[in-house]
Amino acid sequence: MQVAICGAGPSGLSQLHAFESARQNGYSIPNIVCFEKQTDFGGQWNYSWRTGLDDYSEPVHSSMYQNLWSNLPKECSEFVDYSFDEHFGQPFTSFPPRTILSDYIQGYAERNNVRQYIRFNTVVRWISYSDEKQKFHVVVKDLLKDETRSEEFDYVIIATGRFSTPNVPYFDGIETFPGRILHSHDFRFAQHFHGQDVLIIGNGLSAEDIALQLYKYGAKSIILSYRTKPKGFKWPDGVKEVPLLVRIDKESIHFRDGSSHTVNAIIFCTGYVHHFPFLDDNLRLKSPTSLYPADLYKATVWVHQPRLLYLGMQRLAFSFNIGNVQAWYVRDLILGKFNIHNINIFCCCLIHIDYFNDKINKFKKFFQ
Repeated sequence: MQVAICGAGPSGLSQLHAFESARQNGYSIPNIVCFEKQTDFGGQWNYSWRTGLDDYSEPVHSSMYQNLWSNLPKECSEFVDYSFDEHFGQPFTSFPPRTILSDYIQGYAERNNVRQYIRFNTVVRWISYSDEKQKFHVVVKDLLKDETRSEEFDYVIIATGRFSTPNVPYFDGIETFPGRILHSHDFRFAQHFHGQDVLIIGNGLSAEDIALQLYKYGAKSIILSYRTKPKGFKWPDGVKEVPLLVRIDKESIHFRDGSSHTVNAIIFCTGYVHHFPFLDDNLRLKSPTSLYPADLYKATVWVHQPRLLYLGMQRLAFSFNIGNVQAWYVRDLILGKFNIHNINIFCCCLIHIDYFNDKINKFKKFFQ
């Protein structure tokens, strides 16, 4: 049996560890290949100064910026069987900088002996499924050798993450803005905005953190434009929240409450979208990011082809933990420890899940 894993970030590493753990405990495991387009494991936590394209003209995966600190307690970002305290040999702060998180992920990978399964500098170009052969056809490119080849697999696991393709909404008149426009995916250095008036669109965790970094590094003023409701914090002088913008007229930004401000730069902190251009259309997850992505049984198994598995696609804060749990579930499914007899029942209930998600959204709006 041949199993392909796409991505060697936290979820992909969890999957490799799950299989390696089974092997060390005497189980016969499939032949496993993990394709990773970067030079090392870590996924999103591999910081790069580059934006746009990397040194192989591939889209830059990481959205890390130079002085990023975790916006969640480390207890929400721990692997189930490997704590920060174990890694560092002592208790550690709950909100570590990105360098500490990266070191922790590296330690997890090395401790679990998973490097042997990974082909680095290898990007997946295309995946399709043959009903006749009952195999996945996977086309990959070795970036170092500049060679493309095809392989066949019985199972494919998608662990490419969900924080690398920006969601960038359009606002009327944005093409007239003469200053710098970027998404937080391409934000690297707060120092670049010293002395500037900056508009941040969005008020989630990234918007909050980037606003405070801009303040610390000398931005003249920061405006956060929210879609639903303000954070309501006691912001430092020079930082304020306003309703969503409705129109841009060169440097002048007009907001829903009738106010307007002049800014030098615009930073979109508007989240990310699922994006799998390497997957055939009938294999591709097209759901918006949500608690229950459509067409995924247990948020993992692609209902239209159960040999295709997705990891970490739910919109949850506990991303490392859920990736761990899903990886063990996927491993045991592939090893035949259980069957998913009720997947057909689940397919019939998809419409009810959409109804449930719609009710949740309406319920949330009621309290906003």
